[in-house]
Amino acid sequence: RIGSPTSLSSAVISNRLQELVKLFKERTEKVKEKLTDPDVTSDDESPVASPAAAPAPPSGGQLVGDKPASDEHYCKMLCCTFKPQPWLNHLKNYRFPSSIDPLTNLMYVLWLFFVVMAWNWNCWLIPVRWAFPYQTPANIHCWLLMDYLCDFIYLLDILVFQTRLQFVQGGDIITDKKAMKENYLRSQRFKMDVVCLLPLDFFYFKVGVNPLLRFPRCLKYMAFFEFNNRLEAILSKAYIYRVIRTTAYLLYSLHVNSCLYYWASAYEGLGSTTWVYDGEGNSYIRCYYWAVKTLITIGGLPDPKTLFEIVFQLLNYFTGVFAFSVMIGQMRDVVGAATAGQTYYRSCMDSTIKYMNFYKIPKNVQNRVKTWYEYTWHSQGMLDESELLVQLPDKMRLDIAIDVNYSIVSKVALFQGCDRQMIFDMLKRLRSVVYLPNDYVCKKGEIGREMYIIQAGQVHVLGGPDGKTVLVTLKAGSVFGEISLLAAGGGNRRTANVVAHGFANLFILDKKDLNEILVHYPESQKLLRKKAKKMLRNNNKPKEDPGALGDSLIIPPKTDTPKLFQAALAATGRLEGKGLLAQLRWKLKELKKMQV
Repeated sequence: RIGSPTSLSSAVISNRLQELVKLFKERTEKVKEKLTDPDVTSDDESPVASPAAAPAPPSGGQLVGDKPASDEHYCKMLCCTFKPQPWLNHLKNYRFPSSIDPLTNLMYVLWLFFVVMAWNWNCWLIPVRWAFPYQTPANIHCWLLMDYLCDFIYLLDILVFQTRLQFVQGGDIITDKKAMKENYLRSQRFKMDVVCLLPLDFFYFKVGVNPLLRFPRCLKYMAFFEFNNRLEAILSKAYIYRVIRTTAYLLYSLHVNSCLYYWASAYEGLGSTTWVYDGEGNSYIRCYYWAVKTLITIGGLPDPKTLFEIVFQLLNYFTGVFAFSVMIGQMRDVVGAATAGQTYYRSCMDSTIKYMNFYKIPKNVQNRVKTWYEYTWHSQGMLDESELLVQLPDKMRLDIAIDVNYSIVSKVALFQGCDRQMIFDMLKRLRSVVYLPNDYVCKKGEIGREMYIIQAGQVHVLGGPDGKTVLVTLKAGSVFGEISLLAAGGGNRRTANVVAHGFANLFILDKKDLNEILVHYPESQKLLRKKAKKMLRNNNKPKEDPGALGDSLIIPPKTDTPKLFQAALAATGRLEGKGLLAQLRWKLKELKKMQV
């Protein structure tokens, strides 16, 4: 009977026996695969390591969770407890490096900044102190203090930093102290550094504090150009610094010209003619204004009167034309280099538009092409990443590919357990492609020859009777089409449409590229083919209906008892074990019911 204990127990036993048969079948298939392919690894799980014994409590009765008895300060961050050291201890424990890499050491770049600041002090202030009456006996001690501070920086650069710079010899990086010191002493820079620190200040005792005696300090220009190279290498937008530096060149040329004009005016006599400075107002601002009008050749200047003034003015005009032509050319190069990528993008887009107009491409297609150009350029700053990486050595391209793509590819189930070097070789074959909204990544029925990895964006997998029902949405980091890479017969057909939901940036791996890689990794090839077959078998296996027992039950439930037979049994059960009087009473009751 349905619902009886016997029927329920039969159903439970049938389910258990069905599970046992399924397990036996799976184990039989694994044994058959093991016999046919001895290289197949076992799917059994590794034994779980036994938990380590708990550490014994420390002596003295102090528990592990108790705080230290000392008064020292401890900090807690997340689950860690640590003792921060004061900055003074850091300074005491700091050890100056025995060798310095001038290309990558940021501390060396910071030191070059201080050296360049000292060099700029000398280059800008020596002409001012020589020409203008700003250096007086009342403030001479301040000027000398700054001068000798800059000299001390120069001396530290020679004794501490330059003798520790690494260099390349015969392809090897030399870090030996003696070799680094000898290399610096033989260099041209050491000679210039020695000239910079010539002790001409001793002539102060004879001629007075003349700033021109410090002119050799301006010869440390090699540190300035080295600082420019190192700073541009670490800046993300180096063209901004180049524009600032070119502007500084222009301002410095005007600064020197203003100093020369004041010196010429003082030589002729302040206010002696209409051409010289008349001595009114701020002397530096007035002379700088005259220098700007002269070098830019604006005009409106008073005519020189004496021969000295005429020669000085002619030299100013010639210098102005030459200096401004150089500045304009350099500024053009800086701006051109900063906008080279944008210029290339515009030229490619203009050529494509010209091509589409020539062949009368429909406007909707042209708009999609323009959208692709704009989104690709604004999202990654270039149209083709391979053009940038093709100039790098193979090892550097691999390092960049690992940093960009390895975290995504390593999550693909198909490639887990494969040779690590094979995955590295595969990373270099990935291509980046941008899809616009509603673009078909692949269509149902196509032969699959690529695998797709979503780098950014989302894609919809469509199916259903109309082929427009969204079955699933794949986001960044998801992978699809991986089975197609190893399917036999030229690739299996796509079973659904995949459409970009918005702008989607995908990595694509071609089947041809993977086959070229797997030639060198036969073990990984066997593993990949086994995984692909297993994934295909799981995808093609029909889904079982757990509620449909039917013929699958080994012990089927009993059929229902017919209703007529149940009534006869009930009547027989009522008649059994009763006397004659009881039978008569029952028959009378039945007759009354029939009459009614």
